[in-house]
Amino acid sequence: MRGTATDGAQRRRAPRGIALGLLALGAAGCSSLHWPWHHEPPPLPTPVHVLGIAGPGATAVVAQYWERNTLVVDMSAASGSGSLTLTPAADGWPVRVALRVTPGSVSELDVRGAERQVLPIVPAGSRPVQVGIAPGVYAPKTPQITVSWGPAGAPAT
Repeated sequence: MRGTATDGAQRRRAPRGIALGLLALGAAGCSSLHWPWHHEPPPLPTPVHVLGIAGPGATAVVAQYWERNTLVVDMSAASGSGSLTLTPAADGWPVRVALRVTPGSVSELDVRGAERQVLPIVPAGSRPVQVGIAPGVYAPKTPQITVSWGPAGAPAT
């Protein structure tokens, strides 16, 4: 005696169900590193010590690191108001210097060296931003740079 029509449909669905189950099991067992569209995150920058940092606000500096030919002074921990002094290494100032700050924690940077540069920090977003210091501020003979931060329009210390 032959089976009913539902028996045939069930027989055809069974291999499909097993195949789908094995596929799902295989996908769950694979690490995400094997997917062709997965890319490793960029490596964290290597901390360096190029500039001397002193003053009461020196604790706001998290690290210094190179980003191409720019020395980035990470001040993302700075908040409120404060100041610090940057001094060059024995071989002079780097080609480019940038400061990394968190918007909302710092409203304005007042940078003084051979020239003065006031850098307003727009409080948009919560990720740190990087602002470059103009090369005229740290001319080759400049002995130090003073960086002060605080609310916008506050007198510099």
